[in-house]
Amino acid sequence: MRILIVSDTHGHTANLEKVIYKVGEIDVLVHCGDIEGNEDYIASLVDCPCYMVAGNNDWFSDLKREVEVDFDDFRVWITHGHNYGASMGTERLREEAEARGINVVMYGHTHRPLIEQEGNLSIVNPGSLSYPRQMGRKPSFLIMEIDREHELHFTINYL
Repeated sequence: MRILIVSDTHGHTANLEKVIYKVGEIDVLVHCGDIEGNEDYIASLVDCPCYMVAGNNDWFSDLKREVEVDFDDFRVWITHGHNYGASMGTERLREEAEARGINVVMYGHTHRPLIEQEGNLSIVNPGSLSYPRQMGRKPSFLIMEIDREHELHFTINYL
């Protein structure tokens, strides 16, 4: 199973279009918020399930603030992260995930890519395709793969 994870496009879709073309076939698209009105267009770009959550800049969106879904054997929690102090670190996300029985947390908000894996919990942030804030400021996204042995693999990718 191959999952494309993006976040913080802030109304700009050109880089997302490039990423979708670049990565090829995917089984799921996840957007971790700050979409700013392009949710229908983004969903039309792929021929697979698409999960999106509202971020702190999605004021008039009908998107849910959080989504929990199963990918293969893994319970996944998708949130933007701003309601859990993501800018200050992942501690509150970790605590909430453990309380919910989550295996993978996908969040955005910080505009910086991150992969943290400890025990049975993975916390990932794809960064931003529009306004990256990490060193080098390259637009970033994540690929999550679940292999035949049902093991998780995450890769940070840059445009």
